[in-house]
Amino acid sequence: MLITRYAKITMCFALGAVCLLIAFNNVTDYGTNYVFVQHVLSMDSTLPDSTLKYRAISNPVLWEVAYAAIITAEALTGVLFVSGAAALWRARRAPAEEFNRAKGYAIAGATLAFLVWFFGFMGIGGEWFAMWGSQTWNGQQAAFRFYMTMLAVLVFLNQPDADLE
Repeated sequence: MLITRYAKITMCFALGAVCLLIAFNNVTDYGTNYVFVQHVLSMDSTLPDSTLKYRAISNPVLWEVAYAAIITAEALTGVLFVSGAAALWRARRAPAEEFNRAKGYAIAGATLAFLVWFFGFMGIGGEWFAMWGSQTWNGQQAAFRFYMTMLAVLVFLNQPDADLE
């Protein structure tokens, strides 16, 4: 059905737009989330008696590098999703085989998004830097909402499309 293809295109475009907006906000309001990265990496607001604090990074240069990597990955995720939506748009009336092949950029975008928000925020930030122990600087719930949305779209996107009738 054509409506299913339009839904996949729309969802990929919307995710791309949100990722690009997140990256744009992090560049234009750099200091707000830089402070978040600083506190998570320095582990200064996690549980006071935690024996994990040896992992803390107190070097501002490394905070900047980490934040730049996050912003770059968010922007690249957005570009991949928007490129994927454009590829799907171009193939929207094509045979199923061609439409299914056009999913590559969007699948790459969803994969990178999963790496950023699940592995980066939940794994590295949440577990390695014990972000879960911070009352103030804990982005796990927001990251969870975002990567679950990405995964839902990825599952829907990967449903094989049939030829149009």
